[in-house]
Amino acid sequence: MGFKRVLIANRGEIALRILRTLRDMDIEAAIIHGREDRLSLPVQMADIAYPNYRTNPLDSYLDIEAVVQAAKELECDAVHPGYGFLAENAAFVERLEEEGITFIGPASGVITLLGDKI
Repeated sequence: MGFKRVLIANRGEIALRILRTLRDMDIEAAIIHGREDRLSLPVQMADIAYPNYRTNPLDSYLDIEAVVQAAKELECDAVHPGYGFLAENAAFVERLEEEGITFIGPASGVITLLGDKI
């Protein structure tokens, strides 16, 4: 599956590792970021930076609709969640699936199944 542009929906070291891998694969890297990360290395290195400023810094990375909107506006083929934040959120994956955007990770049904600890 060849991607032209991938949205990174994370921050810090994990975002940097994803970005470097995308570069190695000749895939454009877009990144959504909060105000606090606007000067971070991943944001500075990304091909496209998409600001998503929120009062609570973590909300910049947890707002499902904002991440989906960013992926659509930036014409991203896929979203890489890194780990934490939305990486294990089945509702997030379902929204991406509805929009025809690839989630780089397990399908929503798998996340739901694995999230059921009973």
